[in-house]
Amino acid sequence: MTSVKRLLAYFVCVLSLCDATAVRAQDLAPRAYLIVPIGSNATTLSYSHLQGDLQFDGAVPITDATARASLSMFSYYRSLNLFGRTASVTFGLPYGVGDFRGTVVDAPKSAHLSGLFDSFVRLSVNLLGGPAMGPTEFAKWRQETLLGVSLRIAAPTGQYDPTKLINWGANRWAFKLETGYSRRLGNWILDGYAGAWFFTENPEFFSHNAYFPGVQSQSEKPIVEFEGHFSYDFSQRLWVSLDANFWRGGVTSLNGVENPVTKQQSSRVGLTASIPLTAHQSIKVSFSDGAYVRYGGNYQSISAAWQYGWLRRP
Repeated sequence: MTSVKRLLAYFVCVLSLCDATAVRAQDLAPRAYLIVPIGSNATTLSYSHLQGDLQFDGAVPITDATARASLSMFSYYRSLNLFGRTASVTFGLPYGVGDFRGTVVDAPKSAHLSGLFDSFVRLSVNLLGGPAMGPTEFAKWRQETLLGVSLRIAAPTGQYDPTKLINWGANRWAFKLETGYSRRLGNWILDGYAGAWFFTENPEFFSHNAYFPGVQSQSEKPIVEFEGHFSYDFSQRLWVSLDANFWRGGVTSLNGVENPVTKQQSSRVGLTASIPLTAHQSIKVSFSDGAYVRYGGNYQSISAAWQYGWLRRP
């Protein structure tokens, strides 16, 4: 392998941070384990704008790397009765448009992406404090302590071209197992989550091109994530939340050769507000920024989401 190919092999291992999974690992989602009456439905349209730097800590000869992206998503949520416990299922289909710029070995480089992210489904089940309830029973219920678990599956349905270095899709399956805790204290709610992402192998990574005419594979170690929220209710559906998370791991390997400098260890902080519009509609706005970024994306994010919810008796 020539020195140029050696450099590119190192480079492509680093740029795995630009895929959709890296963005998902940095999500801040307050009140993700609160329960609702069985038969509740909601559709959500959301928009996020991300802008910031990509930090490689000298791992590769890339300087002045920046990213700017606009992400939209449609999702559908429904609550269920699962063996007498409150459960829910959520489907999501994200779409993104973004620009990446940087200087590689003194040469300016740029990339533009437009396409679907990997779609996902999330199943959440309450284990403590949230029995399955209809609307009448739920109206009399008051939250104290909730404990739940969830499984999120990301399918390889996003935009992916194996000849390209950067893609929205990851060309692999990803699974997130998580435990969520929620405690109400008057008008205050404290949430805490602990989870981990697990990834299958990408069997065709940056292949069939002028640099690598054959096939390359990429794998990634699990990412451990912790998340916390402290929110306050002004009224039944009007609330604000202080959000923070921390994640660590995700070392990547190219063709079985591990690159230890790709280990991620970062955190974000943010604010979220939910505002009711009508009996069925609400909007949610949020802002977050990197608090500590050892390696990867250091960006600011502003997002807004419109939600329409309705109740259908099971």
